[in-house]
Amino acid sequence: MKHDSGILLTLLGYFALMSLFAVGGANGAIPEMHRLVVETRGWMTDRQFADMFALAQVTPGPNVIIVTLIGYHVAGIAGALVTTLGMCGPACAFALFVSRLWYRFKNAPWRIAIQAGLVPVAIGLTAASALVVARAASTSWVSVVLTVVAAAVSYRLTLNPLWVFAVAALLGLVGLV
Repeated sequence: MKHDSGILLTLLGYFALMSLFAVGGANGAIPEMHRLVVETRGWMTDRQFADMFALAQVTPGPNVIIVTLIGYHVAGIAGALVTTLGMCGPACAFALFVSRLWYRFKNAPWRIAIQAGLVPVAIGLTAASALVVARAASTSWVSVVLTVVAAAVSYRLTLNPLWVFAVAALLGLVGLV
């Protein structure tokens, strides 16, 4: 599958930049990924994005796989490689540099303040990601109710999330979603 190098460079540029602002991991960049691939570029629908997010969550390993799935959807294997490299490369290089500095100043007041300040940022980005995916997946009143119930169950119980996915899959199999 041959793709325009312009699309590959666009994917690389967007995901490399996104990687540097993904505080708390790839899930922190979900709103920006959605904005880029659904709203701005129109490379996929809300439903396709929500499906890719769900698939990335249930596969073993890091959930950054959503980036690879998006790249594959847009530009095949080359797109998958480019988006994965873009999302992981700059962030890994930055983490290597910062980790050395971070360890050197482990007791410095500014380091402790920055670390404490990044916690709410990561939580906020993750919450924004959850909202974007919930809106994309909620296409009927049944799916809205299912989303709210799944969120409430996940919040209140110490239940493995795979059970929530299993129930949702079962509801989809019987045609409720």
